[in-house]
Amino acid sequence: MSTETRALVCLPTDALRDDIPFYTKTLGLRMEMIYPADDPQVAVFSGYGLRVRIEQGAQGAPGTLHILTGDPDSFANGARELTAPNGTTIKIEPLNPPLVMPDTVHSFVVRRLADQAPWVIGRAGMHYRDLIPDRLGGSIIASHIRIPDGGPVPDMVHYHTVGFQLIYCYKGWVDLVYEDQGEPFRLHEGCCVIQPPEIRHRVLFASDNIEVIEIGVPAEHVTTIDHEMELPNGPANPRRRFQGQRFVHHKISEATWSPFRLPGFEARDTGIATGTQGVAGVQVARRSSGETGWALHSSDILFTFVMNGTMTLEGEGRDPFPLEPGDAFVIPPAMAVRYADPSDDLELLEVSLPGVFATHAQGGKDL
Repeated sequence: MSTETRALVCLPTDALRDDIPFYTKTLGLRMEMIYPADDPQVAVFSGYGLRVRIEQGAQGAPGTLHILTGDPDSFANGARELTAPNGTTIKIEPLNPPLVMPDTVHSFVVRRLADQAPWVIGRAGMHYRDLIPDRLGGSIIASHIRIPDGGPVPDMVHYHTVGFQLIYCYKGWVDLVYEDQGEPFRLHEGCCVIQPPEIRHRVLFASDNIEVIEIGVPAEHVTTIDHEMELPNGPANPRRRFQGQRFVHHKISEATWSPFRLPGFEARDTGIATGTQGVAGVQVARRSSGETGWALHSSDILFTFVMNGTMTLEGEGRDPFPLEPGDAFVIPPAMAVRYADPSDDLELLEVSLPGVFATHAQGGKDL
């Protein structure tokens, strides 16, 4: 007795004889079955990882088939959309479409935890809070992610088709494993990693009430499950670059502090600007000493998350915003701002794209 199991997509037709040449010759599928012989009512076709059953008189909509190919121009004479005799729409699409980076729609954004933005349940049961609601025209997504109950995470080996992606451990700890990076490791509070484009990885185990900040560029990107790769894989190759970017694991225990780009603060650089070859930069800034001042920047995207302490965000032509832990903001380029009234324990996570940009003091402001 055979234990093989197959799944079929069933599509209706009014004239099976018209569909057979379309599905075999135009689409290049192989006919596997046809019956009954004297007056065929059903035909089964296979190809491209799909099995299709065309049944005369069957109920239901004709549906849509997407065919992904590495050479769309040579498939079906270059057509991008066809209609089969039975009414099914056939869409021909690239197998590996290029990553499209939308132009940034600059805006001044303040997202406060006290405003009670909803938490939604996302992949692997994790809770997500959107930190940039307008996503700057689709150019970036920033998420505050939490896992309320610690323990094993029901994750699978997967990868993301992205231009840049950061995971910063805000609270607790999480165990991770990455392609070519050796054995699983624990990402502790205050530490971060970047996930270079299409690096395979998996979330293994989390502490109770783990919280992370995740930044992804662009906002809409595909997550693909890799059912073949097992992690950890070997041998380790930590210097490998993935589409020009190198995996970076920044550890707070190894950090050094130096003056920040804004007066009155100091920062620890994560090495991410170097690891991404300038695609993005990530710094953690904290209050040091001295007066704060007005300044503007030339970065395309400048995102900040308040991790600890309090401050007042003053923006040119804007009402001041008192901020506290869990709040986030985006400052558009060429807008003068000041981080006023910073508490002694203020700590900020700053992410910039690109990783290197200019900051200019803005004189003439009433401090």
